[in-house]
Amino acid sequence: MDLLTRIKGPRDLDRLSLGELDQLAEEIRTFLVDAVSKTGGHLGPNLGVVELTIALHRVFESPKDKVLWDTGHQAYVHKLLTGRQDFSRLKSKGGLSGYPSRAESDHDIIENSHASGVLGWADGMAKANEVLKKDDHVVAVIGDGALTGGMAWEALNNIAAAKDRPLVIVVNDNERSYAPTIGGLANHLATLRTTDGYERFLARGKDFLERTPVVGRPLYDTLHGAKKGLKDFIAPQGMFEDLGLKYVGPIDGHDIEALESALQRAKRFGGPVIVHCLTEKGRGYTPALEDEADRFHAVGKIHPDTGLPISTSGLDWTSVFGEEMVKLGQEREDIVAITAAMLQPVGLGKFQEAFPDRIYDVGIAEQHGAVSAAGLATGGLHPVFAVYATFLNRAFDQVLMDVALHKCGVTFVLDRAGITGTDGASHNGMWDMSILQCVPTLRIAAPRDADQVRAQLREAVAVDDAPTVVRFSKGAVGPAVQAVGKAGGMDILRKPKAARPDVLIVSVGALAPMCLEIADLLDAQGISSTVVDPRWVKPVDEALAPLAECHRVVVTVEDNSRAGGVGSAVAQALRDAGVDVPLRDFGIPPVFLDHASRGEVMTDIGLTAPDIARQVTGLVAKLDGRFESRAVEPARD
Repeated sequence: MDLLTRIKGPRDLDRLSLGELDQLAEEIRTFLVDAVSKTGGHLGPNLGVVELTIALHRVFESPKDKVLWDTGHQAYVHKLLTGRQDFSRLKSKGGLSGYPSRAESDHDIIENSHASGVLGWADGMAKANEVLKKDDHVVAVIGDGALTGGMAWEALNNIAAAKDRPLVIVVNDNERSYAPTIGGLANHLATLRTTDGYERFLARGKDFLERTPVVGRPLYDTLHGAKKGLKDFIAPQGMFEDLGLKYVGPIDGHDIEALESALQRAKRFGGPVIVHCLTEKGRGYTPALEDEADRFHAVGKIHPDTGLPISTSGLDWTSVFGEEMVKLGQEREDIVAITAAMLQPVGLGKFQEAFPDRIYDVGIAEQHGAVSAAGLATGGLHPVFAVYATFLNRAFDQVLMDVALHKCGVTFVLDRAGITGTDGASHNGMWDMSILQCVPTLRIAAPRDADQVRAQLREAVAVDDAPTVVRFSKGAVGPAVQAVGKAGGMDILRKPKAARPDVLIVSVGALAPMCLEIADLLDAQGISSTVVDPRWVKPVDEALAPLAECHRVVVTVEDNSRAGGVGSAVAQALRDAGVDVPLRDFGIPPVFLDHASRGEVMTDIGLTAPDIARQVTGLVAKLDGRFESRAVEPARD
């Protein structure tokens, strides 16, 4: 690591020879495998952009020049070259973020870790440079997978409108997002990757014609003037030029000299330029290259030599869903599945193996996925759209106006709901139960364990006249939490010992074990409680209001934002029913949460059993004091 340890900032790269740069690239790959195997993180994408990142920082002067990373999970090399080489606590509390972070460095301009948005950022920054007459450059790095997102093409449409506004778009083309990139654009890029016939044809023609007397040069000029048509015929990069974008490439994304040459040309050009770079995800690490599923896109702690996980967790929420989907597919021919470029991460790999003709990967295009689902439902099928909870935010309008308004039977399965922790603010699935509350007819299920995932998924796909949502957490699923009774459609998880119980605890989803622990802590203080799991948190069960009326206090506990969440919906339902019982809602505050483990985040925000029990105990004590003061209050004239 002799060279890497000498790199304190991007300008240190200027002193290195080409041979030393190649050595540095190998040192960086060795560092990444060693460091990320200890902490977990995005390994494959970063192994693929080592030379590209070196070239970017050699050609452009960050942070004066703005280098923007789409999604940002491929910015580890960028961190190393901008003075951040302590990866010992990567993605852990107090350590480096797994994405660009403004709090870490002036070189990190945007923190977005949702794909396809970087070109919009770049468009805005380039316009700002134009208005303010700045001479710095804007460089947007976007993957071929992210180019499947509609936002990218909306931005390209605007970028291309200004022929003389400088902006460099670097397409990092590795044929993959998580898994292999699919769709029409992917096919187009594949053509570019595999077609160099035009350049060879033109070069040979030039050599021949320039040796031809009199007519040779004019004929060559005519031929070169036909470049556009030839490119469309032989190598259709003309698609980009049709948009008004200068195209450079394809470039070997692991040839630093070629990359620097292409980037220098793009830098000098006075308008928007696309530099098309071909890279290999997982490059230099055999276990990643042999992983056909996603080339070690993201890994937990692994053995660096073998790539095998150091430890395996128990049954996880995602695999429970995936197995049940296969069973549903066997039972019902109308069940189809949709994924937004995340087949394996959302657990649909086995469904694809069993029913390859009944699954649709729409690319990184959640909005389109939701509308397509509405079309599938209208056509007589029941689509199940599995997506990370945080990514459904992007498709809210389509859920509202296309699926719900048209009464389409579509089931949205939200993986990674609630606090996910280590991926930081953008990946916590903490908004879904708030933003979906206002969608008429939509129903939300929050399973508490694996048995309920299976049961409520089946209940959801049985609804054919409205959208349904099933949300669950990230990681291992705990043991089953058995019901001890029913109240309407709700499960009672704990019955009170007292005839007139003090507290009704409304437990949402995976927080059921915590709520039972809260009840135990309250019981130790002489406070009796009932714990109820609504199962379906939207709409609020009609049996909840009369049950709440039998208690002195209602407490809701949810792994979702308190702003407009389940607690707010329960409070509204109680008001509508005329039930005047004090209610306290516990959940996630409306703030962006720093990266840390799930447990650390929950401790920091006070979403733990001791914290909640302490506050509920104080509330009950206050009520007792109020009642006592009224009993001794003297009569007034």
